[in-house]
Amino acid sequence: MFTVAALYHFTRFADPAALIAPLQALAEAEGVRGSLLIAGEGINGTIAGSRNGIDAVLAHIRALPGCADFEWKESPAATMPFGRMKVRLKREIVTMGQPDVDPRAAVGHYVQPAEWNALIQAPDVVVIDTRNDYEVEIGTFEGAVDPGTRSFRDFPKWWEENAERFHNKRVAMFCTGGIRCEKSTNFLLGQGIEEVYHLKGGILKYLEEVPEEESLWQGQCFVFDSRVSLGHGLKQGDYDTCHACRRPLSVADKLRPEFEEGVCCHRCAGEYTAADRERFRERAHQMRLAAERGAAHLGQQL
Repeated sequence: MFTVAALYHFTRFADPAALIAPLQALAEAEGVRGSLLIAGEGINGTIAGSRNGIDAVLAHIRALPGCADFEWKESPAATMPFGRMKVRLKREIVTMGQPDVDPRAAVGHYVQPAEWNALIQAPDVVVIDTRNDYEVEIGTFEGAVDPGTRSFRDFPKWWEENAERFHNKRVAMFCTGGIRCEKSTNFLLGQGIEEVYHLKGGILKYLEEVPEEESLWQGQCFVFDSRVSLGHGLKQGDYDTCHACRRPLSVADKLRPEFEEGVCCHRCAGEYTAADRERFRERAHQMRLAAERGAAHLGQQL
């Protein structure tokens, strides 16, 4: 059994590039895999490994400037959900493209999972899902507004076009682990929205702590690793991933005529050229050969 740790923390790193090599080396030495993004505004990512390996990497992050009190969320995985370890330098640890947004200055009111149901059922509250459209498609909270965005960068424009719909409403926002809400609630505060709330720890914490019989969550929660989706109690769901576009696929999706294993699904069938598809077919062929040899192919690595 592997431990998966999802984490983020906003802090000011004076020289983020200098943090990459030591963190990469430690993770590899401890057998930890996954992805960590480092920017001047902080750190974000998901890693998996043994209990000792995860503890070692978390201790290293905790020792970084301003990270002594950072929090993370854990879940189990029966198999290693990542193929390798990647520590990368980025402009933003979650891309919103709004240079004036700074979660370290102010964010919305945190709401604990146990208090979330009462808030989102209040008649003067609008609930907004800040995740991407393909994530919302497989699960969301009852009554939540879906902005239909392809990326988080689209959210500010969507809000500008729809703000009047929510006049005189308190706004409750949520995302997978909480990081997008740190920026989106700061953005709304900057737009003059005074009563903004967000789910502490995100959907993952809610699914971990709130009993299924009391839950207002419908469906499964998309995660960015080979488990693809999680349900109540953070149990692995039954979704797969399209190897071309990385979007989630249900059993029914894979029965659609547009689906070709390793090549495309109904969502991306028109997004790639014939040359792209041939390349994907060759990759799928090499992955099958690797599986027959009992080895992992680089095309499988997340």
